Amino acid sequence: MGKKRKHSETQTAEPKKKDEAAPERPKRSLFGWKDKEEVQQQTESNTDPPQVFRNKEKVMVTCSRRINYRYRHLMLNMVSLLPHCKKDNKVESRSSKGATLNELIELRGCSSALFFECRKHQDLYLWMARCPNGPSVKFLVNAVHTMEELKLTGNHLKGSRPLLTFSSNFEKDAHWKLLKEMIMQIFGTPKEHRKSKPYHDHVFVFSIADDHIWFRNYQVSELYKIYGTNTGLISVPHNESDKMVRGGLDKMTLVEVGPRFCLNPIKIFAGSFGGPTLYENPFYVSPNQIRALEKRQKAGKYAKKVKAKTRRKMHELSNPLEPDEFADMWRE
Repeated sequence: MGKKRKHSETQTAEPKKKDEAAPERPKRSLFGWKDKEEVQQQTESNTDPPQVFRNKEKVMVTCSRRINYRYRHLMLNMVSLLPHCKKDNKVESRSSKGATLNELIELRGCSSALFFECRKHQDLYLWMARCPNGPSVKFLVNAVHTMEELKLTGNHLKGSRPLLTFSSNFEKDAHWKLLKEMIMQIFGTPKEHRKSKPYHDHVFVFSIADDHIWFRNYQVSELYKIYGTNTGLISVPHNESDKMVRGGLDKMTLVEVGPRFCLNPIKIFAGSFGGPTLYENPFYVSPNQIRALEKRQKAGKYAKKVKAKTRRKMHELSNPLEPDEFADMWRE
């Protein structure tokens, strides 16, 4: 038999542990790997970049139940004009609609709302609110004309950003200044919005007349060249090669697109869809009062007829006719 080996000979020599630690892995960025020296230099000279304001305005557009078809078409026209809006389901027009709308706006991630409320199938009220802290405005909408019924010749790009113009009357009083700021925030499409197009080819015009806000939408288009021929005048549009000089307003014109409507401010509230009243229109007359006055006028005509009949009977009684001698001649 062979000799047994000693136990010390069978033990394998253990490798010596390295005292040096493993080199630290460089940090990775979107542009590749960074060396340790670069990371230290950046951390030493790290200064917070200036925060740039980004407009993240989103508007929720909805209406109440039992709305008239004409007012529903107006709401759809506004949805097509505002690429930064979100359309939601109808909401019941009750006293608790404010809490319901605020919850819906928060769920949809919006910061403001346009709520079209229809009463008695004939009166349209527009709520314009900033959520959730306010303020909010309630308007009576008059002189409604939708795009479908106007059939105007204007046609601008869908989703393009509008230019907002206001008449000088908005700087007159404090409540007009507040309304101007709210309209600018709600109707102004944010820059670089994902559903908007980087063009300005139409104008929203807000003008004040008779304490009412009148809305118009115009397309900014180029003028046509007019040539005289033997048969008459021919209008030819500008070619792409005919580039317009910046500020060349003489070659631009406005063509109305629609829709049209008129806003009569009723009240301005401090909160969203309610709260303390900041302003109340002293010249506002409810449509119910106008209809009641018209009914009274019509009832006055009927009352005049009844009085005329009673006067005629009294006159006949006070002035009876003399008996006729020949009344009974042919009875026999």
